[in-house]
Amino acid sequence: MSALFRPRIWFLLVALFCAALLGYALYVQHADFLDPCPLCILQRVAFMWIGSVALLAAIHNPGKVGLWVYGLLLALGGVMGISVAGRHIWLQSLPPDQVPDCGMGLNYMLETMPYSEVFTQVFYGSGECAKIDWSFLGLSMPWWTLFWYIGLTLISLLVVARGRNI
Repeated sequence: MSALFRPRIWFLLVALFCAALLGYALYVQHADFLDPCPLCILQRVAFMWIGSVALLAAIHNPGKVGLWVYGLLLALGGVMGISVAGRHIWLQSLPPDQVPDCGMGLNYMLETMPYSEVFTQVFYGSGECAKIDWSFLGLSMPWWTLFWYIGLTLISLLVVARGRNI
């Protein structure tokens, strides 16, 4: 097995990838002045989860059982990211007359509603989530995050499955 796909090195790379992706999201927000919609914020949370789990796994360098625990925790963040990115892509593909109305701002919802209701409202999406402000090679940012979630999750699970068989 290549040194790149040894669990400790791979988890460190995943943490660095997530940090780079979050850094780029902050750059786009603050340098290009593209404010994130609520679903974009949830996608950032998923990358934070994946990166944090990966960093802990890299530091801990666990045995076989620990690898599976970290792998499943990472996959949980990946599945969350995949579902949010999928919902975001779906909202962006709706015809303009079927896009949900813009709702309350996220800060206002967090101050006035229980967290479970905020999550439901945010996941439902709003008109601002359907707007495409950024694209690369014809694909919007949710498409690119979807590819990252799928790739990081699947490769991480493969690395975990091969685990300590080095």
